[in-house]
Amino acid sequence: MDAIRVRGARHHNLRNLDLDLPRNRLVVVTGLSGSGKSSLAFDTLYAEGQRRYIESLSTYARQFLEQMEKPDVDSIEGLSPAISIEQKTTSRNARSTVGTITEIYDYFRLLFSSIGTPHCPRCDRPISRQNVDQIVDRILRFPRDSRILILAPVVRERKGEFRKDFERYAKMGFLRARVDGREVYLEDPPRLKRHHNHTVEVVVDRLLVQEELRGRIDGSVRQALGLADGLVTVSMVGGEEVLFSEKMACVRCNIDVPMLEPRSFSFNSRFGACSRCEGLGTQLRLDLFRLVEDPSQPLETLRPVLKERDFQLFFRESTSALLERCEVPAETPFRDYPDEVLEALANGVPEPLLYRYRDFTYESRFDGVADWLEQRIHSTSS
Repeated sequence: MDAIRVRGARHHNLRNLDLDLPRNRLVVVTGLSGSGKSSLAFDTLYAEGQRRYIESLSTYARQFLEQMEKPDVDSIEGLSPAISIEQKTTSRNARSTVGTITEIYDYFRLLFSSIGTPHCPRCDRPISRQNVDQIVDRILRFPRDSRILILAPVVRERKGEFRKDFERYAKMGFLRARVDGREVYLEDPPRLKRHHNHTVEVVVDRLLVQEELRGRIDGSVRQALGLADGLVTVSMVGGEEVLFSEKMACVRCNIDVPMLEPRSFSFNSRFGACSRCEGLGTQLRLDLFRLVEDPSQPLETLRPVLKERDFQLFFRESTSALLERCEVPAETPFRDYPDEVLEALANGVPEPLLYRYRDFTYESRFDGVADWLEQRIHSTSS
């Protein structure tokens, strides 16, 4: 159609209005205040275009979008899905973009989560779900007569002792488990360190890879998937080990990928935001030369910009210890410090530093000035 035909528009100040608007043209609506300009543009045309588009989506998709009321109009013909850029005060939030203000981003998130194909972040291969038959077929491609373990990874890199878990699986009839890579008997499990990360895999079956045992492999895989929430590990004795997933996982890199959801593409959600910049698109970086008032001064007369006593003491003592370790004279101006000293001052060193304070010395871990400042940035209420 070459025009948008509006018939009987009665929303707000409109009085049974009929008009034709040319398509593919820039149309400007003018008039006195209260004459119905916004009622026509936003409350009638935009509202109807958005409503028709949202009604074409599934019930699941609709819950993520705000649906407008049906406008008071007899008919509108030739109307396409519409977006609205209203005259309003925009937020100064760093996360606000043209896409979020116009709500286009909401549709993009729905589109990507519906038709997107996830790829492994390491090998860049497409990732898809695997059903039990596919997992069994992959196992049967192992060398014939190779000995394998079918394991249920019930705990993956979590802290705890897991004594009750060991008891529960023993009562269920399982005899062995693999704890942090070592096979143990569930009747006599090891005492695990509570504050360390552990991996516990229940041994569901031990068998040889043979086509004749397909039914047994199938049953064991299903049992392992049920125990480990859709995961199963197949370990060939003396050979490769593969993690399979009923959900989303790269079988080559053993990486699990969550199911695609609209929130996976939202930088306002922890599920979709970059873990390094927290969805802001920018990162704070330390500039050491802005931390001191005059970089031409040596340590003795160097004055940090921050006046907190804790920071002044921390900065001076750490710099002194680093200069001593790197054999740099204390009278060297700050701007002439070697790169290794500046790098260590900013980001820390792996070995403890030897601090000298008045009449005694002590060793202490040094994580860097950047870490010290970052902790205070994240903990401040200012």
